[in-house]
Amino acid sequence: MTYVVTDACIRCKYMDCVEVCPVDCFYEGENMLVINPSECIDCGVCEPECPAEAILPDTESGLEQWLELNNTFSAQWPNVTRNAGQTPDDADAFKGVANKFEEHFSAEPGAGD
Repeated sequence: MTYVVTDACIRCKYMDCVEVCPVDCFYEGENMLVINPSECIDCGVCEPECPAEAILPDTESGLEQWLELNNTFSAQWPNVTRNAGQTPDDADAFKGVANKFEEHFSAEPGAGD
């Protein structure tokens, strides 16, 4: 099992999860985070820290697309190990918004550490 970041993170990118991850398995895109599934140790400490409820265990049904997206982009985006103020100012406005992947996803990398 591993944890995956879903579209609920897009345009939110709160970064609370990054602060608690003991193995630094988060990678930063322009407007969301992903988890490297091969680095995740399945500890689960990130899941309750996410205000957008964007982190889920891959054992939940229907997450195959998110597991693939996390795997793909964790290989392309820079590693992020701390919250250095990258959370967007308008994150709260996008919390709970539907269809974020189709309307707002960016494949561009973030700043990283």
